[in-house]
Amino acid sequence: MRRAVVLFNLGGPDSLRAVKPFLFNLFRDPAIIQLPAPARYALAALISTIRERTAQANYAIMGGRSPLLPETEAQARALEAELARRTPGVETRVFISMRYWKPRADETAKQVAAFAPDEIVLLPLYPQFSTTTTASSVRDWLRAYRGPGRSRTIGCYPNAPGVAQAYADGIRQTWEAAGRPANVRLLFSAHGLPQKVVDAGDPYEAQVRATAESVAALLPEFADWRVSFQSRVGRLKWLEPSTEDEIQKASADGKGLLICPIAFVSEHVETLVELDHEYAQLAKENGVAPYLRAPTPRVMPGFIATLADAVEQAPPGAAPFGPWLCPAEYGKCACRNGDVSGRAA
Repeated sequence: MRRAVVLFNLGGPDSLRAVKPFLFNLFRDPAIIQLPAPARYALAALISTIRERTAQANYAIMGGRSPLLPETEAQARALEAELARRTPGVETRVFISMRYWKPRADETAKQVAAFAPDEIVLLPLYPQFSTTTTASSVRDWLRAYRGPGRSRTIGCYPNAPGVAQAYADGIRQTWEAAGRPANVRLLFSAHGLPQKVVDAGDPYEAQVRATAESVAALLPEFADWRVSFQSRVGRLKWLEPSTEDEIQKASADGKGLLICPIAFVSEHVETLVELDHEYAQLAKENGVAPYLRAPTPRVMPGFIATLADAVEQAPPGAAPFGPWLCPAEYGKCACRNGDVSGRAA
């Protein structure tokens, strides 16, 4: 038997010259900007032009490229080794499909088809489901893939014990390495979304808060914890509270901060620049000390084991560690409506 596992992730520019086309790919996605194609393409071209230099400066801090692909490649190798250990009778290969930069779905689909798998497991590296991430990646894959193999998709895993433990371990290790400072607030910072996306039934916010609760339950030493949302852009109302606001609240309350990037499983621009530089500077300006940042799960053994569990256990379109069922108002929950592509309402 041959099994292909396809890891979905955002992708990131592999050079400073790639920043503008990466941004264009991002903003022309109808899941990100919900306008007719001609208007969306024009707006994507405008935004990518306006934001190019600022984004290039951010990637320059990281050596001129995003580390997301190497990070995801390391996760793919670790997962492939774990699955080979568990199921030696199954030939498993792990592939990567990035949504907005190389390798994209069209390229990866050809590689998977050439492998000729009996089974394909689509595994988003987004623990929390959103129409803007998992659903967008699944739709892109369904458009691109025409090869053999029965397919199943893992919709989400916000309450996976191994995910919660990986985040908790990173938090505790960061705190202990800093000398266990007292009077520190734990802040779970997730990528934000426009409020209208959530109001339309996207379950992302509910799942982020559920993940944070599962991590906090493992950390009784952090009774003071909150959830915030970062990376807000444009004039739309975004999910609140913002991470910037929570930094200022910590200052007013005389608290230090330990930030956990709760919706990220790999290091990239939003952790290495936004959290480690921009928000660190804001914390310094507001007298928030200490300002600590926990790592993402990356290739922590427990996290990789959780991904392997998901591959082995999940029925099509389901949460493998559930049943996870979002509240009724989140009609675009993949497990509630059975449509991981996000088309159902």
